[in-house]
Amino acid sequence: MGKKSLLFVMIALLALSCQPAKPTPLPASPLASPAITPASPTPLPTPTAFPSPFPTPLKGLAISSPAFENGGIIPKRYTCEGENISPPLNWTGVPPEAKSLVLICDDPDAPGGVFNHWLLYNIPPSTSSLPEGIPPLPSLADGSLQGYNSFGRIGYGGPCPPPGPAHRYFFRLYALDTTLNVPPKAKKAQVLKAIEGHILAEAEVMGMFSR
Repeated sequence: MGKKSLLFVMIALLALSCQPAKPTPLPASPLASPAITPASPTPLPTPTAFPSPFPTPLKGLAISSPAFENGGIIPKRYTCEGENISPPLNWTGVPPEAKSLVLICDDPDAPGGVFNHWLLYNIPPSTSSLPEGIPPLPSLADGSLQGYNSFGRIGYGGPCPPPGPAHRYFFRLYALDTTLNVPPKAKKAQVLKAIEGHILAEAEVMGMFSR
């Protein structure tokens, strides 16, 4: 072999020895998990709506008075400074399954605690209003009954607060699923106990008065 050929072979061998070796692929691990494509989430079924077994107070039933606005001033005519007669009241939305109505008027701002001004119960459910001046009798012509107020008298007793800030007077109407087995001349605690568990709906209107 000539010198030139020998030199060419040596250069070629040197060039091959300088190239990086190709990495040998590793065998697949038996523990490797195959790639998992996440599944699309299954939509949840729409829950079925069930009616509540409990009544919703205030829903549907509404009470008002043509004598004063809700939160307004009660005219003196219906207080101890006037004729002291009961104000007119109107209501709508009595549930068709109601068997009787109860009306309670009280003053939560009285110095000695809640003061009861009117207790009227077993009102026929077909009734939708009361005129002013309901007579202070234990039993009324339509079958309604009246109890004692905190003045110690039967029927309505108008607002008569001590001098000072205005008091609030709530007229609350309750629609019941029963007729109360409560005699005339009852006290408020008796009626409140009797209506427990029988309220289908309730509503209120509030008037204010000061002296």
